[in-house]
Amino acid sequence: MLYSVVNLPIFVDARAELTAPKQEKALLKIAVNLMVPSATDDGEFHGPSINEFFPDVIFFADTPFEINRIILIRFLAVAVLMLVFWLGTRRMKIIPTRGQSLAEMGLDFVRVNIAEDLLGKKDGKRFLPLLTTIFFMVLFMNITGIIPFLNIAGTSVIGIPLLLGVISYGTFIYAGIKKSPGKFFRNSLFPPGVPPALYIIVTPIEFISTFLVRPVTLTLRLMMNMIVGHLLLVLFFSATHFFFFTADGGFKLFGAGTLVFGFAFTLFEVLIAVLQAYIFALLTAVYIQLALAEEH
Repeated sequence: MLYSVVNLPIFVDARAELTAPKQEKALLKIAVNLMVPSATDDGEFHGPSINEFFPDVIFFADTPFEINRIILIRFLAVAVLMLVFWLGTRRMKIIPTRGQSLAEMGLDFVRVNIAEDLLGKKDGKRFLPLLTTIFFMVLFMNITGIIPFLNIAGTSVIGIPLLLGVISYGTFIYAGIKKSPGKFFRNSLFPPGVPPALYIIVTPIEFISTFLVRPVTLTLRLMMNMIVGHLLLVLFFSATHFFFFTADGGFKLFGAGTLVFGFAFTLFEVLIAVLQAYIFALLTAVYIQLALAEEH
């Protein structure tokens, strides 16, 4: 993940050092300052803080419509998502263009590997718009965490994960009731084949696992993965800045290690962003499949 800050003294110092013997050092200093979320000159290491997920309000302060940096990132992610698919599908051709091919590849991935694979062609087509929206919305908001000058995922604060979890949960309930209005809740709480004497144990467990735990786990799994990824990357790049420009002597060598780990975890975070989008859409399809099962 690349991090940027407005740190004018550091840039002024770096520009002053752009002489031939020190040019590489100055350029490295500028590059690292673009990777870390903060830079201080007090000689101490400052690691990441949870306060980064609660930035100051930018617009509409003290109103129900407060907008901070993370909200703006979410708006941007949605706008880019809409633009990408508009550009990829506005002029559909039999021989697809490169943009159309990429859009179709993404849509086919969700249709074939998630919707139809779990729900079949009929029900897969029925719930495909929802699964496609969930997958690409989560993906685009996750990926902002590694984009320079954005630096944080739109799903790292509970709002979007909770909203999508509630939508997934509501769709699961709707599908079950629509399929078997009189049997859905009964079969969910009193599974067939269980001895009646065990219902006193099984029913509370089924209620908690089916109707309480599912939306909670969907929400927390996505949010916590994005939070942890952000904090790790901030830690690595902050440590890089500290070792290179503040630490003394041989401790500067540790900066090379933290820089390598930072870039490695940036690539790993790309994988996590895609994987979490896939898992969220996949589990939504699994829950719908369970609601549509013949036992219900």
